[in-house]
Amino acid sequence: MNAETTAELMNRLGQQAKAASALMARASSARKVAALRALAALLRANIEPLQLDNALDLERARAAGLSEPMVDRLKLTPKVIETCAEGCEQLAAMPDIIGEILGMKQQPSGIRVGQMRVPIGVFGMIFESRPNVTIEAASLSIKSGNACILRGGSEAIESNKALARLVQQALEAAGLPADAVQLVPTTDREAVGQLITMPQYVDVIIPRGGKGLIERISRDAKVPVIKHLDGNCHTYVDDPCDIAMAVKVADNAKTQKYSPCNATESLLVARGVAAVFLPKIGAVYAQKGVEMRCCPQSKAILSQVPGAQLKDATEQDWSEEYLAAIISVKVVADVDEAIAHINRYSSGHTEAILTTDHRHAQQFLREVDSSSVMVNASTRFADGFEYGLGAEIGISTDKFHARGPVGVEGLTSLKYVVLGEGEVRG
Repeated sequence: MNAETTAELMNRLGQQAKAASALMARASSARKVAALRALAALLRANIEPLQLDNALDLERARAAGLSEPMVDRLKLTPKVIETCAEGCEQLAAMPDIIGEILGMKQQPSGIRVGQMRVPIGVFGMIFESRPNVTIEAASLSIKSGNACILRGGSEAIESNKALARLVQQALEAAGLPADAVQLVPTTDREAVGQLITMPQYVDVIIPRGGKGLIERISRDAKVPVIKHLDGNCHTYVDDPCDIAMAVKVADNAKTQKYSPCNATESLLVARGVAAVFLPKIGAVYAQKGVEMRCCPQSKAILSQVPGAQLKDATEQDWSEEYLAAIISVKVVADVDEAIAHINRYSSGHTEAILTTDHRHAQQFLREVDSSSVMVNASTRFADGFEYGLGAEIGISTDKFHARGPVGVEGLTSLKYVVLGEGEVRG
C-alpha cells in the first residue's frame, strides 16, 4: 500500500474536521465544559512526560543554532503548562455564547429580527515556536463549538504532538469527536500550502508567527485570513506624568520578556519630562543590557548614564520589531507628535500612554489607531489571558471581523434569525 501523500493527508484532515464541526456546533455547553476541565487535569497530570517531549525539541533547536529568545519561546516549563491549564478552566467558567440571540426587534410587518451567534465552522491555525499555542487554539476551538486543524512549527513538533494527544483524550472523555482538534503530523511545508487553499473544508486561517510566514499566507490563501504582521508597540511618556510609575511601567513593557509581540519596541518621551525621565529609565536599561537606539535629543541626555549602550536611530528603527534587548528612543514635543509618530510607524498592535493628564489620556485613546490602546499600563498586558478571554488564538491588527486579542467571540459569526407568526410579504 502506498504511503499517504501530503495532499491526501490534508484532504483527509479537512474532511474529518468538516464532519467534526457539525457535531461541535450542536454540542451542549456541559460537554464543552467537561472537555476543557478534562484537558486542564490532563495537562497537570502530564507535566513530566510533556517536558521529556519538549526537551527533544529544545535540544534540536539549540543544535540548529536558534537564538536564546527563540529557544525560550519553545519551553514548556511547569509554569507555562499551569498557565495553559488555568486558561482551560477560565474558559470553562465563562458563559457559553453560542446560540445567544442579540438585538431582537419587532418590525412593522410583525416579524421579529435578531442575530444568533454561531461557530465559524473550521479554522486552520498555522503557528511558529510556542507549543502552548496548541492548547490555546484547541481550548478556544472547543469553547466556541468549532473544529480546527493546527499546524505548528517544525521546531516544536514533538511538544505539539504530545499536547494534541492530550486534547484528543479530553474530547473523547467528554463524548465529543477527537477529530474536532487535529494537529498536522508532518513538518512538510507543502501541508501549509494545502491548508490555506481548502475553502471546501476550512472557513478561516489564523497565522501566528513571523512576518515572512504571515505575508506568505496572506498572499497565497484562498480562505479568509485573520492576521497581524508585526508587534511594533509603543510606550509614550507624557508631560505631565508620575515619573516613578513611568519608569516602572516602561521597564516592565520592555524587559519583562523580550520575545512576545506585545513587548514595547519604541519609547517616546515628551520633551518636558525627558531630562528627568530618560536618565532614570536609561539606568534601568543599562543595568539590564538593553541597547537604546536614540534620536539626537535622547542620545544627548542618555550619554550621561554610566554603562548605557547607545546607537543612533535610523529611519528603519522607528518601524522595527526587535524581539530582543533593543529599544528605540525618541523625544517628541507633546501628545500630538506622539500620536502622529505612532500612527505613522506602528504596526497597529498595542500602544500605551503614561500620563496624569486626563485630557491627554482621552485624546490618546480616541486618536491612536491600534488594536489595543492603554493608559498607565504595560503593553505586556495585551493578550487574551490578561484580558479575561481565557486564552487567545492570536492578535488581529485587521479592522474587520476581529481586532485585538482573538478569543471565543472572534471565532464566531452572526446569522440573522427571523421569528414570525404566519406573516407574508405584501
